[in-house]
Amino acid sequence: MKSKSYELIREQVYSDRLDNGMPVYVVKKSGFYKTYAFFATDYGGADRRFKLGGEWIDTPEGVAHFLEHKMFDTEDGNALAELSANGAQPNAFTSSDITAYFFESTEKFEENLKILLSFVSVPYFTKESVEKEQGIIGQEIRMTEDEPDYAAYYGLMKLLFRHNPVRDSVAGTVESIAEITDETLYNCHRIFYNPSNMALVVAGDVDPDRIFELARKILPSTRVSPPERDYGGAEERAPVSQRAERAMEVSKPIYMIGGSAECPERGAERLRLDTIGSLATELIAGKSSPLYFRLYAEGVVKSDFQAAFESTAGVAYSVFGGNGAAPDRVFEEIKAEIARVCDGGGDRALFERIKKANFGRYMRALNSFESICYNYAGGYFRGYDAYTASDVLLSVTFDEVVDFIRENMKPENLAISVVTPKAGETE
Repeated sequence: MKSKSYELIREQVYSDRLDNGMPVYVVKKSGFYKTYAFFATDYGGADRRFKLGGEWIDTPEGVAHFLEHKMFDTEDGNALAELSANGAQPNAFTSSDITAYFFESTEKFEENLKILLSFVSVPYFTKESVEKEQGIIGQEIRMTEDEPDYAAYYGLMKLLFRHNPVRDSVAGTVESIAEITDETLYNCHRIFYNPSNMALVVAGDVDPDRIFELARKILPSTRVSPPERDYGGAEERAPVSQRAERAMEVSKPIYMIGGSAECPERGAERLRLDTIGSLATELIAGKSSPLYFRLYAEGVVKSDFQAAFESTAGVAYSVFGGNGAAPDRVFEEIKAEIARVCDGGGDRALFERIKKANFGRYMRALNSFESICYNYAGGYFRGYDAYTASDVLLSVTFDEVVDFIRENMKPENLAISVVTPKAGETE
């Protein structure tokens, strides 16, 4: 077992790697009653094509999300109900690149951890239960497809990416999930839920040796190499089109604006890209920026306007989104602000304030066990130590951020996805 201290953020992490290849991290939080366990696999909605036995296998959209739903089924009942009965608060999620199962508890932690490790590592599906779940998830998909925010987001993804599966819904479509069988789920579990493709992170006042002992005892001992994945052909920087529009039952337009960025696959460069990209979007149109203040004062944007940067499944992108009557004006204003910053009009003092604000948010997040566990597991899957993020943040320079904007936010590479009101639906 290894122990590592992080002086800047005053954190202590114990780690070990099991014989099956899986890392276990324990973030020691002395004096806390609450404990949080996060068991995750490096497998998400974008991981639809992979190599098995020397052959490339294609799976339908939505398998990772479907598998997450079905994993709580056990031969004896339902793990979700079992954890809840033990006083735990369990949940799970699937994103483009990760599936995670987790719980929070103040009592019976070891008992609950045993349940978590057991049901995630031992699948139980039947043909009948899969068919029943197809109906349940199908209803969820239909409801989601009626959400205008969903439509605006995936409209933008389809503009920015021609091949990568992030352009498609993590949940899949009603048609795609109809192709999923119990055999599909068992095969994908065997490939992606093998311990060498997973990570366990625990945060709380626990004995690290005891956590490692339980993981060794319960999890399979066999070591299997992680799968090789294919996210499609190389992506162009220019979007498919600069504008997409869809009419829905909304009272005012909802829009998302963005552009793709070069994305290192793994390692410290990936962490630095995420940090620089986040600072760049905030500098352009974050809630401390001159552009946001002006457009908000004029009533062009509202308090729900967001500026963010994301990287996942081999791609990265900036995104600005909100609602209001003038989405195309916001698009032009963002392009003009990018040009202004790149021409030497960026505010170094604002940049330093944004850095300080981000550092403050990072430090506050260290009080969230959920954030700690998610970031640590996600960092491992992406090849970096999440607890070095604060050092990276403090080292990023204004010139790096401007260079990033100049390279990755060229006006011709930006696009806008708009959901507009149907006729008669406007306020």
